[in-house]
Amino acid sequence: MIKEIQLIFGLYPRRIIKSLKSLPWYRQTKRQFVRQWKEDNQSFGAISSYPCLRDRDEEGGVASGHYFHQDLLVAQEVFKANPVKHVDVGSRINGFIAHVASFRQVTIVDIRSVTPSIENVEFVQADCMSPDFPWIDYCDSASSLHAIEHFGLGRYGDPIDVNGHIKGLNNISRMLKSGGTLYFSVPIGLQRIEFNAHRIFSIKYLLDYFAEGYNLESFSYVDDKGDLHKFITLTDDLINRNCDCKYGCGIFILTKK
Repeated sequence: MIKEIQLIFGLYPRRIIKSLKSLPWYRQTKRQFVRQWKEDNQSFGAISSYPCLRDRDEEGGVASGHYFHQDLLVAQEVFKANPVKHVDVGSRINGFIAHVASFRQVTIVDIRSVTPSIENVEFVQADCMSPDFPWIDYCDSASSLHAIEHFGLGRYGDPIDVNGHIKGLNNISRMLKSGGTLYFSVPIGLQRIEFNAHRIFSIKYLLDYFAEGYNLESFSYVDDKGDLHKFITLTDDLINRNCDCKYGCGIFILTKK
């Protein structure tokens, strides 16, 4: 229950305590700045308060975690492959899509609307779980990064469907031409559903699903610490242990048979 309250209301005790401890520092530095502002007869403008209390103890940027590594790695691979037509389903616009759009055109499919017009990006609003999903043999390259785990849980306004992830993957497969490449990522670990946030998949479950329709070209993963393990060889032991991940990110590059 405590975890649910934190997730719903955004109450994180450690962050609150850290912010409270930083208040004396904030007051001291603001008094110092105001004093300098008065002595210098500043005409820049009035001063108001907008406390940012934790940034000074953090690093200058975050070069780790699921999204950072998957977005950069897959964008690099798409750049090298230079497909004729690339379609993405549900990936992060301010991450992977932004990377890809910097060097080529990309079509994105999402159940939610995307209002702004973005150069090099064509947007199609559609439900990729739908049996009426229209695209068959449409593209030679497709991606879905950290998206399929949400399908059918209602989080993004999608219909509730316990098999939503399978329906989404099946439609992506139909959309991709034979010999085409699928770039795919989802959370990995002990298989479970954390409603309504996401599913976590076992590596074996995913490999069994892909075995019939795809050849696995490479596997990478982001571990629980946020570090990338790039293009590793999957052994039975690693598969059974889910690469020792509780909530990692598996990144699959596959070729459709």
